[in-house]
Amino acid sequence: MWEGRAQGVRRDVTALASAGLDVAELHAAAIALVDRIVPCELTCWASMDPDSGAFSTMMSGPNRIPRQYEPVLATCEYTPGEPHTFAALAQRGDTVARLEDKRSTRLNEVWRPLGLRHELRALFRADETCWGGAGMVRAGDFSERELEFMASVAPALGAATRVAARTAARRTGTPAIVVVTGDGTIRASTASTAQWHDELEEVAPGRFAVMLRAAAAGARSGTFKARVRDAHGGWILLEASRLVGDDDFDAAVTISRASGADLLGLLLKAHGVTSREQDVCHEVLAGQPTSGIAAHLTISPYTVQDHLKSLFAKFGVRSRAELVAKLS
Repeated sequence: MWEGRAQGVRRDVTALASAGLDVAELHAAAIALVDRIVPCELTCWASMDPDSGAFSTMMSGPNRIPRQYEPVLATCEYTPGEPHTFAALAQRGDTVARLEDKRSTRLNEVWRPLGLRHELRALFRADETCWGGAGMVRAGDFSERELEFMASVAPALGAATRVAARTAARRTGTPAIVVVTGDGTIRASTASTAQWHDELEEVAPGRFAVMLRAAAAGARSGTFKARVRDAHGGWILLEASRLVGDDDFDAAVTISRASGADLLGLLLKAHGVTSREQDVCHEVLAGQPTSGIAAHLTISPYTVQDHLKSLFAKFGVRSRAELVAKLS
């Protein structure tokens, strides 16, 4: 029974991933799905920066945590010794955990005053990267079956959160999301897919289907990213990642207009920029002065200037400002 429920939620989460939702919308819908199986009085889901682990967005269930307790909860996440913080769970590689340690500040100073005694936490990972997590609290204990259920659906939530984060970052370009099978057959897609289909078909008949098959094949190893030309000299970015399904392989392919940042590596290689010049170029794009670049790269300011002169010549510019404009 529990595995059947988990399969149903995974399928529903996969469908949500293909709907073009942002992270907050995705988590709000997923909270409702999970609450039918693992009900709780309070819940809060967060997306995380995969590099720093910092919370990017937060979404509560129908009942919100009273505001006076929010500073205590935030402090607990960064207090040494506090059990089962999200950072500690991520570092240990855990997917789910119950809070049972009576030394916990959040248990004693937040949950118990609210009449709640038990907490379950889950992390949403995709390809070993943590994209979010959930904290669920109630008066009664969480069973082993409920922990197994959350561990079973957490990877699907991680994959869906990654897709939503990627889509949100490209909202301005009206990206499309296409869910495909292993051979590139479309299972579902957002309305804007038709626009990108026409653009790729303008390059060559059948181009759209070919790129979907390539993206699906690349996603089998985790992630896929490719920049392809449109028919007018611009660039289109395709990114794909595996979605967690029950039996069959599915991948979510995001299609969007490539930004300057997406094309940076390609442009540097196309202009014959050396490895060290690339290092200097990245520092310039980050706004670092010559002295800062020299200190960070352990080279002299004169060497920095030599690399800059070479970069200016390769890109046909005369200043840092023009170089940044060219690559942005």
